[in-house]
Amino acid sequence: MTYEATKVIIVTEKLILDRVAKIIESAGASGYTVIPGGGKGSRGVRTSGPAAVIDDFSNVKIEVITMSREAAENIANEVAEKFFHDFSGITYLETVEILRPHKF
Repeated sequence: MTYEATKVIIVTEKLILDRVAKIIESAGASGYTVIPGGGKGSRGVRTSGPAAVIDDFSNVKIEVITMSREAAENIANEVAEKFFHDFSGITYLETVEILRPHKF
């Protein structure tokens, strides 16, 4: 049996990862996953991994799954409002199906 949940995806600069994580944790999320990121967007090309000249300026993709759509929207909105005027980033939500809802 699967259960519906909401995944928040945040792609932003590694430099603000700790501050984004605090928002996620204060929203009550049980955890998150961080993945090195790279690509091209409105602020140019970003590399990931060893090719990044200064690691703090590389991008990361942060994924959070929560059972509450409201909590997911709150995380996405707060991150965008606090950081995306000064740092590159996008955030979006996906409806996902999960097993073991007690983990979220």
